[in-house]
Amino acid sequence: MISYIVKVTRKGQVTIPKNIRVSLGIEEGELLQVSLEKGKIIITKLGVPSPGEPIGREEYEKIIEELERERANWR
Repeated sequence: MISYIVKVTRKGQVTIPKNIRVSLGIEEGELLQVSLEKGKIIITKLGVPSPGEPIGREEYEKIIEELERERANWR
């Protein structure tokens, strides 16, 4: 297990240490899921669904939002 101590900013933001981002392939603008479980914050990298794999409405809406942001960057 890799563990770090990070500081929370005034806006409630934390920085994920670089070697963790690199190990998980987390890039700028990527969506992560943040959950609260038994008093612990769990941050999970969202994977890309396999073709034909069913996804829920929330996941679908997150994908659409991300695509719209990317599309706006191309304009």
